[in-house]
Amino acid sequence: MNRKYRKTIIAGNWKMHKTATETKRFAERLKGALPRSKRCSIVLCVPYVDIPAAVKLLKDSRVAVGAQNLHWEASGPFTGEISAAMLADLDVKYVIIGHSERRAHFGESDLIINKKIHAALAAGLRPILCVGEDLAQRQLGVTLEFITYQLKAALAGVSPEAMRRVVIAYEPIWAIGTGNTATPEQAGEVCAAIRGVLRKLYGARIARSTTIQYGGSMNETNAEALLHQEDVDGGLIGTAALDPEKFLQIIQTANQD
Repeated sequence: MNRKYRKTIIAGNWKMHKTATETKRFAERLKGALPRSKRCSIVLCVPYVDIPAAVKLLKDSRVAVGAQNLHWEASGPFTGEISAAMLADLDVKYVIIGHSERRAHFGESDLIINKKIHAALAAGLRPILCVGEDLAQRQLGVTLEFITYQLKAALAGVSPEAMRRVVIAYEPIWAIGTGNTATPEQAGEVCAAIRGVLRKLYGARIARSTTIQYGGSMNETNAEALLHQEDVDGGLIGTAALDPEKFLQIIQTANQD
């Protein structure tokens, strides 16, 4: 694993799972079994209602709390929405933006995602920007072209200085929640290509220091092979992050040399 210039980040995305009571049990188990090594950063992106409990329970640990979404406006008549400032006030550190499920089920466009990136950065949050192709795009051989477009659209107007706070998550849509996983070589190839796009947009220094996660069904079984790819700097983990034992195994793997 190449970690000279960037930090490995293992982030759990709970999606719409776990009550506050379940969050407490998970957090207590996680805190009690974290490896001593600090080679990787750990993030739990929990549902809005679980954020206060997660922040309180994980306050004295190495685990940062993240959110799964935000609204791009600071305030206003947006029933059911949460602003970046509200998240920051709760001591949230990260926020997922552009997840394929948000794009597909809630119609989030590249313009909306770009607005959310800027809102998160302005509030001091670290965005985890998700990009990735569907099965048809992969079969047509346009994966790189599509992801390049997504990156350019989402990062429009983001300065080089601000880009240092952005995390990229490559999530092949055909592997999200399906149990299918890109081979380590496929994941490594696309993550390397993403770094190449960042190099063209921001220069070599920022490109090599940007954390690029793999987000397509990483689990305790395949994590080692995926993380040994030079340009895979961690994981945005769904199903396996719901089980503290499996999540801990992935963290342990990421802390190895």
